[in-house]
Amino acid sequence: MYRTKTCGELRIANVNETVTLAGWVQTVRDIGHLLFVDLRDRYGITQLSFAKDGHAAEFEQARQLGREYVIQVSGKVTERTAKNAHIPTGDIELLVEKLTVLNEAETPPFTIENESDGLEELRMKYRYLDIRRPHLKDVLVTRATMIRAMREYLDAQNFIEVETPNLIKSTPEGARDFLVPSRMQHGNFYALPQSPQILKQLLMVAGMDRYYQVVKCYRDEDFRGDRQPEFTQLDCEMSFVNQEDIFETFSGMVKHVFKKTKNIELPDFIRLTYADALKYYGSDKPDLRFECKIVELNETLPKSEFPVFNNAIAAGNLVAGVKAKGCAAYTRKQLDELTEFVKASHRGLSGLVNIKFNEDGTVKSSVDKFYNEEQLREIGKAFGAEKGDLLLIAAEKASKVRKSLGDLRLELAKRENWIAPGSWSVFWVVDFPLFEKDEESGEINFVHHPFCSPHPEDLQYFDSDPLRVRAQTYDMVMNGNEILSGSIRIHQRELQNRVFDKLGLSPEDIDHKFGFMLNAFRYGAPPHGGCAFGLDRWVMLMTGGETIRDAMAFPKASNGRDLMMDAPGTVDPKQLVELGIGILKKD
Repeated sequence: MYRTKTCGELRIANVNETVTLAGWVQTVRDIGHLLFVDLRDRYGITQLSFAKDGHAAEFEQARQLGREYVIQVSGKVTERTAKNAHIPTGDIELLVEKLTVLNEAETPPFTIENESDGLEELRMKYRYLDIRRPHLKDVLVTRATMIRAMREYLDAQNFIEVETPNLIKSTPEGARDFLVPSRMQHGNFYALPQSPQILKQLLMVAGMDRYYQVVKCYRDEDFRGDRQPEFTQLDCEMSFVNQEDIFETFSGMVKHVFKKTKNIELPDFIRLTYADALKYYGSDKPDLRFECKIVELNETLPKSEFPVFNNAIAAGNLVAGVKAKGCAAYTRKQLDELTEFVKASHRGLSGLVNIKFNEDGTVKSSVDKFYNEEQLREIGKAFGAEKGDLLLIAAEKASKVRKSLGDLRLELAKRENWIAPGSWSVFWVVDFPLFEKDEESGEINFVHHPFCSPHPEDLQYFDSDPLRVRAQTYDMVMNGNEILSGSIRIHQRELQNRVFDKLGLSPEDIDHKFGFMLNAFRYGAPPHGGCAFGLDRWVMLMTGGETIRDAMAFPKASNGRDLMMDAPGTVDPKQLVELGIGILKKD
């Protein structure tokens, strides 16, 4: 037996016990007649003590230890004279009587500590060392705890876990598929699933009733933000349910996970319509941990000769703004920074109007020549402006104004520390549109995917005004991040064909891409719906990470490369011949 206790297990109650530990050397401190080693494993750190006048051979042997050596030690647990309140084992130490070096180690390329000196790319190359750092180890432990809590809850709700295949047919789901060539059928390809969407619907047709799966998904997307080519979902589906059943079931699951993982009791989740999310927060995944709603002014602006506002309203555009509470003292430099922020290319505003409600009771603005003080105060009433507040107003196309002000409220929250540490905002966004029009091509596309069921009361607009049709779709938003997306599905073959027709798919396209699914519907598909949680993003939020790479054991770098295994890479030409594949040179 290599160990009788772990390095995070010993307490004052274990004093005088003889134990054996095994782990990695974190640090060595040689003070002459005494030598101390911090020994680390997955469970924690225990201080080892070597006395020169006690066990001289072990003392001299310990002097040769280096960082990350793997060792085994046996000895007696004693109470420390200089205790360490920062670690659970800080009241004790192990007085070593026997030391065995199980494996020597080269000096690692970065320090194995929470505050490492290694840059991210270096740590990703040596990810197996990075995972030894306590924080990353704790992330993976938390991830496992969360998954265990999910399974515990879903199993108790009569869900069954069903595995679905990773080699499937390529179907259009919004992103590029990763393709896998078939050696036995030259010229034919499998696709790695972007999600098990169709398969889980077929499981409902098969009568499985309540399904879940912790599943890998794959999307060959351009890299930006915190995307990864492979990611993990908690995928779920239920039969004979409506939206209320979904909300009740998965609100309960999220509350259960929070309680089990962080001992936090979440309140009941509010529901915010998609239209209101965009109107008041400029985003379909707003962060509600702080106030600062977008206020629309088209109907309440006092008359003036200010051409920017007048021209925007005449063109059917939007005049709206946000209140930066307590920010009236912002300098010209700070205001210019905010203006440049909204003028960035991906936002594209031409500028911001500011109105300051100063602490001395005066009101000043960047448009004083067009609005008198009484008119400025009238504008302020729409925001509930008080002394010390700053109003920031934009006038452009509605989508541009909402996007930019939504980003601006988040920027202000970051600058002004409006978000309380440890606070949580979890809620549902509902009533997404079923279709949207591509601004460049004018084509009608689905917003989520083509299997979302429309609200029955909106079917009257399906042909005459399809953009008015709401879908029975829903997202769960956590601290400004979408962690769940789902819908009640179409279960009737005729309605599914109507959606495909609206998307411009020919009967041949429908049969080629979805024929197997529509054929299944001929044999009695129950009403069903479900959702999928972005597990990596949820873990990232629960553990305070900045990107989903922080929540994965072995992530890819920002360009999609696996720096540790050096993948993707070339293969033996013989393999390509077997597959009937040739490599074309790109221009």
